[in-house]
Amino acid sequence: MGLVKISDGMHENLRIASNALNRSINAQAEHWMRVGMLAELHPELNHSEICRLLVRSELAGGLEIGALAVASEPSAQAALRGVQ
Repeated sequence: MGLVKISDGMHENLRIASNALNRSINAQAEHWMRVGMLAELHPELNHSEICRLLVRSELAGGLEIGALAVASEPSAQAALRGVQ
């Protein structure tokens, strides 16, 4: 675990979103980082599909970047579509 420095404006955005979504500021930041990481690894997925992928990853034991990087290869993309 470590510290991440962010701008005051982003911290305020996190505070507002975390209050609205009933999450801690850290949990909200981690959620946004997961969604952003998956959006970069899988630009073909929309937000709803990314959320399904997060749920499926959680059911499988957690989010592993190595597995997701492999899943971004074309042969695995069809399997990700099965999440729908």
